[in-house]
Amino acid sequence: MITEFLKMGGYGIYVWSSFFIVITSCAFLFYKTRKTLKKYEKEFAKELEKLPAEHKKRIAKSSKVISSILASQNKLS
Repeated sequence: MITEFLKMGGYGIYVWSSFFIVITSCAFLFYKTRKTLKKYEKEFAKELEKLPAEHKKRIAKSSKVISSILASQNKLS
């Protein structure tokens, strides 16, 4: 019964290879996007470090994204 499911009437090789290609492509894109995001977060954090302290506090209060980036950068430092 399981082998019949895996063979899928003779089309199993095409179906399973397609699944493999899609899963691999999605994993690669996820990894690449995550790596790029981390790179931009580091660059953004460097730019924020150049700002005076009162500006950083005001910006952090107004944006959840910026405050999370600052928090993650403080953990790494």
